[in-house]
Amino acid sequence: MLWLVTKALSSPKTPSVRPSPRADSFDPVVAVACGSVLRAWRVERGIAQDALALQAGVDRSYYGKLERGERQPSLSVLLKCASAFGQPAASLVDAIERAIGRASNVT
Repeated sequence: MLWLVTKALSSPKTPSVRPSPRADSFDPVVAVACGSVLRAWRVERGIAQDALALQAGVDRSYYGKLERGERQPSLSVLLKCASAFGQPAASLVDAIERAIGRASNVT
C-alpha cells in the first residue's frame, strides 16, 4: 500500500487542469442603481463629490466612477459611503434595491 502512495506521489504525470472561465461579477444594472442613489444622497445633502469621497476615505476619481455607474462598489466601500452619509449601511442597500426594482419595472 505504501508503495502505491509513493508511486502516485512521485509519478511525473500531472493531471491536466483547465482554468475555469473567469466570472465577471460586474452588473451594470446594479452599478447604475448604486451610482444614482449615491449621487442623489450626496446632492440632497449639498455635499461636493470630492468632499464626500474624502469623508468616506475613497479615492475621488473612483467615487466619481461609482456615481456614474462605471464601477460596482465592494461591501467595504458601501459601508464607508453609508458612514460618510451618517446612515446605516442597510438604508443605503435598501435604497439601491429600490432603484434596481424601479429600473427593472421600466424595462
